[in-house]
Amino acid sequence: MGGRARHGAPPAPFPWDEAIGLGLGVLRLSPDAFWRMTPRELALVLRARGFGLAATIDRTAFDDLMRRHPDG
Repeated sequence: MGGRARHGAPPAPFPWDEAIGLGLGVLRLSPDAFWRMTPRELALVLRARGFGLAATIDRTAFDDLMRRHPDG
């Protein structure tokens, strides 16, 4: 969750619709509990439940992975 500026682009707006849907619908938080959380707390809870973006690897790590596990 959250948007970090990339190459001078403005940050993406916070995805409130998705956050509310996940907080109230998936996590079944009460509205009061949801609105008392910070976006970071919500992201941590969702990540602990298996939601969120997968971690990415840099080019060096990718090249190393391809070297150790070639396709054939």
